[in-house]
Amino acid sequence: MKGKVFRYYKVRGSARKGRKMESYIGIDYGGTKLLIGEVDGNGKLLSHMRFETGKREQGEIVKHLLQCLRVYKERVPQQGLVRGAGIGIIGMSSHKTGIWHSVNHEPGEAVPLAAMVSEILGVPAAIDNDVRSGTTAELLWGCGRYSKDFIYLSVGTGLAAGMVTDGRILRGANENAGEIGHISVRGSSERQCACGRQGCAELSASGSGIAGNIMEQLKKYPAAGDRRPEAEHMEHLAGIAETGKGSGNEKESPKEKSAEGRAADVKEVFRLAREGDAICGRAAEEAAAVLAEVIHNLVRTSDPDTVVLGGGIMQDAWFLEQVKGRLHPVTMRGVKNGVRISELKPEWIGVTGAAAVGKIYCEEQR
Repeated sequence: MKGKVFRYYKVRGSARKGRKMESYIGIDYGGTKLLIGEVDGNGKLLSHMRFETGKREQGEIVKHLLQCLRVYKERVPQQGLVRGAGIGIIGMSSHKTGIWHSVNHEPGEAVPLAAMVSEILGVPAAIDNDVRSGTTAELLWGCGRYSKDFIYLSVGTGLAAGMVTDGRILRGANENAGEIGHISVRGSSERQCACGRQGCAELSASGSGIAGNIMEQLKKYPAAGDRRPEAEHMEHLAGIAETGKGSGNEKESPKEKSAEGRAADVKEVFRLAREGDAICGRAAEEAAAVLAEVIHNLVRTSDPDTVVLGGGIMQDAWFLEQVKGRLHPVTMRGVKNGVRISELKPEWIGVTGAAAVGKIYCEEQR
């Protein structure tokens, strides 16, 4: 691992005396970072190690992940009795077979990643995509404590959802359920999406979508009635969009910048919108309107009693209120627990979600 940057953290107060607790290894692989951590049966992160990623091709991603896992195993002492492991990863994967199919929605290699991880760690391992991993964490340690019928909506670089009905995660015949960023709703942008369609919700209601919206407006500026801002401000807006732009096709793809960076850019967009900037105001308004329509459609589809919002964009309280203010009370009357921000820490839901995938898999095998 020469030249690789990694850091090991032991969570304060995680060590316990006496008989060791059961624990699970979570592996969260994103576009710019890999987090590997040990999580106890109650969802508490005991320790973790962070690695830089930035790999683009499926083969080099697999090689890098397995190298980092070996380093983690060698250097990080176990806090508990490890029973299993889970992998939460971008792209397309099969929870049923343990296969990672591709880094995006284009055809790739059928990589038996769960089996590879299992061989290194010596425990059973399972795999799922990043958003369903987060949904699994919600099911075990979040809103699943009081709801068996909920929607987990992840609004970050991209837009996707996990749907739980009667305590079970909806996966679908091809395990592609929840790709709601590629549905079209009223008010969606008419820009061309990387999936081949026009008007996908992700082109409006996501970090990459908001950035694309701003870039499109700058090309056509000024709109009727707008007061032309200073050139310096125009450059500032272009910088926000340029930093955050992407295809809108993936959640934290290796071909894009980090979700954390995009969330920071979008926070600046929302700040400017609150201050009356016309371009940012239109981008924020479109995002809120489209996201509200997506929520309406999902509620009508799966009839949840809870809608949980996660992802960097939803950490902005002002934007959350813009979305909630557009929800129709008749449509939402059955959502008795309301629309709420996830109680799970967004910076750790990837690694704890992966561990949750491993935990449920091990319990199903017993």
